[in-house]
Amino acid sequence: MGSKTEKSPSLMSFLQVEVTRDYLLENDEERFAARREKIYSFMKIPKEVEKFMQYGFMQCMDSFLFVYTFLPLRVLRALCGLVTRLFSKCFGMANSRNKRLLTPAEICDLLKAVILIFCTVMLWSIDTNMMYHVIKSQSVIKLYIFYNMLEIGDRLFSAFGQDTIDALFWTATEPRGRKREHLGVITHLVFAIVYVVLHSVLVLFQATTLNVAVNSNNKALLTIMMSNNFVELKGSVFKKFDKNNLFQVSCSDVRERFHLSILLFVVILQTMREYNWKLDIFWVLSFDCLLVLLAEVLVDWIKHAFITRFNELHLDVYKDYRTSFAYDMAQTRQKRAFSDHSDLVARRMGFIPLPLGVVMNRIFFYSVSITDVPSLIIFFIGYLCLWSCKILNSVFVLGKACSFISQHRMERSAASVDSPLSRRVKDISTSPVHPVVVEQPLKNGFPPLDVKEPPGDLSAAIFANSTVDLKNASLNEELLKVNGEDIRIEQVCDEIVSRSVPDIKSEVGDEAVVKNDVEGLKKSESEPNLNSLDVSQSKD
Repeated sequence: MGSKTEKSPSLMSFLQVEVTRDYLLENDEERFAARREKIYSFMKIPKEVEKFMQYGFMQCMDSFLFVYTFLPLRVLRALCGLVTRLFSKCFGMANSRNKRLLTPAEICDLLKAVILIFCTVMLWSIDTNMMYHVIKSQSVIKLYIFYNMLEIGDRLFSAFGQDTIDALFWTATEPRGRKREHLGVITHLVFAIVYVVLHSVLVLFQATTLNVAVNSNNKALLTIMMSNNFVELKGSVFKKFDKNNLFQVSCSDVRERFHLSILLFVVILQTMREYNWKLDIFWVLSFDCLLVLLAEVLVDWIKHAFITRFNELHLDVYKDYRTSFAYDMAQTRQKRAFSDHSDLVARRMGFIPLPLGVVMNRIFFYSVSITDVPSLIIFFIGYLCLWSCKILNSVFVLGKACSFISQHRMERSAASVDSPLSRRVKDISTSPVHPVVVEQPLKNGFPPLDVKEPPGDLSAAIFANSTVDLKNASLNEELLKVNGEDIRIEQVCDEIVSRSVPDIKSEVGDEAVVKNDVEGLKKSESEPNLNSLDVSQSKD
């Protein structure tokens, strides 16, 4: 009996070990800290999404209100200029160098006005009352399928429509003397009118279907349509997204929210007219419309929170998206801009204001009757309020653009000065620490154009929907320079609002840099080629 027998395991010893065993979370502190940061990031996503959504929503509103405020004035100015130049040409007082009676911008404005007027007249023949009763007589399942088909058709029309309108504008303003490679202005105008009419009819069907859902007694269709937003989560949350793809999804969500807001406004106008503008009906409608909007907002929050969670995306990515919109806004306010702001909004978000403008004209003039002097005075006051909203919205959006651009430039400058060799960036979405090498020699306090940006920089997001080479993605910032020196925030604001002309010659470097940039530059529909401008100016 020299060796003592080992104690055999028992149930009591197992329970004792399970109850008394100890462990320390400090042994894996980094992993648990990362989990906590993920939760904090998940909770911050709705706030960041709403900041981006609000700024994009205001840009869509600026583009939409432009159709009713500044576009009529620009059309009148173009018509007056046409009459004046015709008069001067008839009496030999015209300038021989100016062969065109209209500038390209005036031609585009007149074409927009023609499309709006012609499509509104064509849409006036549609009986909305009969359309409402035909849709209301269908079953709930049919209406649900019909509304989904309309939503898909609306997205397809939005993707195709801006190309049709851009083709018309370029055909009408293309320099003469070239070989004819198009079908003619009239043909493209017919294509554009057919597109706007079809898209407007589709939007009118959407508004009428939503009107039936809101005014139904059992609210079954409205409930199904709201639940359809949550079905959207299945098609987006579990897919692989990178920073550029999420930018496109975010732009689409901004456009969808603004489009839904306009549809709900149309529903309120139609219903209030049927009930003789009773205030009680307005509060009932407002509650139902608010529920629809809240469902849309909630789905956007959940979708973006899980997309960033599953794809390990940085929380500040939405800040980069806002800065991208800010650069677009600054670019279109230049005197030598390459496109109108509405065109850039259409390309970025897929929002085209012309079909919605035609539907709004049709519904407004059908719902509101101006028969006497008091109604005319009220209409005039309302139009002045619309002008005020447009001006205030534009000033706010421009001010935010100045702020975002200035903040982005200062952050880049601080990152280059403080960390000349390398820096460690903390990803608050996934919480590990990734080394990001930044070797950027300074030039006037800012990195040069030909330096590659870090992987998480803004350059990938600024031109995610265009074909700009990433090495030249900072050209938007060069538009905000004067005489080769950086502008302070006050000068940037003055530059954008006053629409002054930047000194492009002083911004281009030596000939070797120019050649390298020209070789690597890709033509973009939203980015000016500063080098080509410099060459053309030197020839002149």
